[in-house]
Amino acid sequence: MYFMEKPTTFRLSGGMLKDIKEMSIKESLDSSSAVRKLLAKAIAEWKKDYAIEQYQKGVFSFGQLAGFSGISIWEVPALLKEKNVSFNYDKEELEADIKAIKWLKKRQ
Repeated sequence: MYFMEKPTTFRLSGGMLKDIKEMSIKESLDSSSAVRKLLAKAIAEWKKDYAIEQYQKGVFSFGQLAGFSGISIWEVPALLKEKNVSFNYDKEELEADIKAIKWLKKRQ
């Protein structure tokens, strides 16, 4: 899918502008590219934080956390560990998984 970039105006503090200029120089980027890079990183981090909050509240499942965050389900345990969040995995889910594993083993 292709998205056309659209000009946008923001008000930034002098300190932020200074930091963007410094980043632009150090990474050999124009200011617009530097801002896009910073926003992409911040949005990705926000998505992970938001998804974890929803997961902790029971609103998001494990898979929904992965999907919203833009990561694979295999990366979720490491993310939860990094953020010091425990799994929402109760006894019923464990029993269902054990039952499914046994069923799969019988089919082999």
